Amino acid sequence: MEPRQLEARRRSHSAGARNVVLVGTYPPTACGLATFTSNLRAAIEAPGWNADVVRVVDRAAAPASTLTSGAEVVGEWLAGDLMSLARSLRTMATCDAVLLQHEYGLFGGPDGEEVLSLVHGVDAPLVAVVHTALLSPSAHQRRILEEIMAASAVVVVQSESAQRRLVEVHGIDHSRVVVVPHGAEANFSPLPPLGRSQGGLPKVLTWGLLGPGKGIEYAIAAVAELRRRGIDATYLIAGQTHPKVRTVEGERYRDRLAGLARELGLEDRVRFDDTYKDWETLRAMVRSADVILLPYDSTDQVSSGVLVEALASARPVVATRFPHAEELLAGGAGLVVAHRDATTMTDALETILTQPAVAEAMAAAAQQEARRLLWPAVGAAYRCLIEELVAARQAG
Repeated sequence: MEPRQLEARRRSHSAGARNVVLVGTYPPTACGLATFTSNLRAAIEAPGWNADVVRVVDRAAAPASTLTSGAEVVGEWLAGDLMSLARSLRTMATCDAVLLQHEYGLFGGPDGEEVLSLVHGVDAPLVAVVHTALLSPSAHQRRILEEIMAASAVVVVQSESAQRRLVEVHGIDHSRVVVVPHGAEANFSPLPPLGRSQGGLPKVLTWGLLGPGKGIEYAIAAVAELRRRGIDATYLIAGQTHPKVRTVEGERYRDRLAGLARELGLEDRVRFDDTYKDWETLRAMVRSADVILLPYDSTDQVSSGVLVEALASARPVVATRFPHAEELLAGGAGLVVAHRDATTMTDALETILTQPAVAEAMAAAAQQEARRLLWPAVGAAYRCLIEELVAARQAG
């Protein structure tokens, strides 16, 4: 943002309002964290509250930085560029709190170590929102995260499993780690009668950025096994290939999956949709599904925005046994299955697709669980947290 634009943005802020700056990727960058930052910023803004963004831009995607994100983007930090970091720090100098979104691959340098230049340069209270908590981090990853947490006034995670992991793996005091859910927008609607769409066949849906580690090969095998058991279903895999994956290997992963579907005789049942979808189109697509399938390979995932959105759409979920799924599905909103195990995935899908009463009970449980995950509640939790930090700082 140009200096005059920044000054105009600041003048537009209400006198006496709380001013917060979020640091992370941000649209038009296409990734889950950018979407999260955008939604969290909107949730925090309220009467008496202003939320701005310092947008983190990957050097390889630098041309995208010329695209306008909106007046709320008051700075851009280009990976590896010390001048843009210095400008960003000046932008944050007078705010009441800085909310840093942290993932290891987000910032420049090995394991994103450039983030340490920011955390040691921020004067305002720092809130580290930790999106990835590894069970077995490398020594370098451990050092980075522990320096971030030491420099932070408070650390926020999105699940109790993430809180436990930071305490057990990194030794941080439990009281310094606060759990605030990921957040989602209510997308409730009655569960459709099985087979209402897709030519009378029930629809299984996986969506999100595509790349190795998503476990979709096991999901395709599970749909093939369903068919062998006499249960015909369509499987929609929606989402573009992750930009970083596409840069390295193009569409090889998607092509391998399409080849597997053909090999298993599912050309007419597995569909890939990599078209861009606006928010309302995406929400309608999720509502049209009979079951959401999250076949992820990772055993480390302590936060899943797709899982939260599935619950906020009141849809039954089948997910591999990653920590966030075990936590959010414990109340009956879905079934957890073994990693890389097409047979248990098939069993779970069969249960939901052949027993309407079970599916309806899961949908009701999902809606109940989602109440506490909606963005208004999440925004209020962050505002309360920031008020406590400001009060503590003023008290000396």
